[in-house]
Amino acid sequence: MPKISEIKASSIITKSNLPKTDYVINPYVGCMHHCFYCYARFMKRFTEHEEGWGEFVDVKINASELVPKKSEKYKGKTILLSSVTDAYQPIERKYEITRKILEKLIPLETDLEILTKSDLVLRDIDLIKKFKSCRVGITIATLDEDLRRKIEPFASPVQNRIRALEKLKENEIETYVFLGPILPCLTDWKKIILSTRHATDYYMFENLNASRSLWLPIKIWLKDHRPNLLKEYEKIYFTPNDYWKNTEKEIADFCKTERVKYEIFFHHGK
Repeated sequence: MPKISEIKASSIITKSNLPKTDYVINPYVGCMHHCFYCYARFMKRFTEHEEGWGEFVDVKINASELVPKKSEKYKGKTILLSSVTDAYQPIERKYEITRKILEKLIPLETDLEILTKSDLVLRDIDLIKKFKSCRVGITIATLDEDLRRKIEPFASPVQNRIRALEKLKENEIETYVFLGPILPCLTDWKKIILSTRHATDYYMFENLNASRSLWLPIKIWLKDHRPNLLKEYEKIYFTPNDYWKNTEKEIADFCKTERVKYEIFFHHGK
C-alpha cells in the first residue's frame, strides 16, 4: 500500500504544453497504479518523498476550493484531468477530490477531457454529462489480463475499462481509446482496436518512451518478467533502426483500412 499524505496545494489549474489542451488539473501527486513504464516519475524530484514512484500519493485536499467560482478565463478552453497522475486512481473512492473538482468546473463552461485507466469514471457520469463539451479517454496497453497485472498492477482490469467505454457511449459521451504505451512485442494494438471499436469514437497512439531515466525501470522490469525481450528492446532503442517509423506506418494503414479515426503521438529518437 502506498504512503498516503494529505497536502494543501497553492494552485490547481495549470497551463498545458500538451497538444489540443489548454489547461490540466492533477488532483493528486503520484499514482497508485504503479505502472512500470510511467513517464511521470520525473515528478518525484518536486516532492520530498524518499519512496519510489508509485509508492506514495499526496492528496490535494483543498483542490476544489482552488477552482474559481466565477471566471470567463476558462470558458471554451479545454481542461484535462489529468497529465501526471490518474484522477480516478483507487484513493479517489475515499476522497472524491475529482468529483468535487468537476462540480466546480461545470459553471465555468470549460471543455472537459478526462484520461484514465479506471472504470471509476462511471461514478461521475451524472456530472460529466452536464458539460456542453466533454470527452473521456480510456488507456489500454494490452488485452491480456495476466500481462496487465504485471505492467499496471493496481489499475482497473481491462474488461472493466471496455465496459466503461460501452457505458459512456450509451450515455452519448464522446470517448477515445488511448492505446499506449505500445510495448514492443507485447502490445497487440490491432486486437485492441478490433475489440473496442464498437465503443469508441477514435484512437490515440503512443509508443513506449524509454529515454533518459525511464530506461532503467523498463530494463529492470524486462529482466524480471520478459528477459527474452531485453536484447530486442536494446536494439530498438539504442541502435539505428526504423522500428517505430515502420510501426507508425502500419498503424496508419490499418486504421485507414478499418475506417477508424486516429492520431499518433510517437516519441522518436533516443
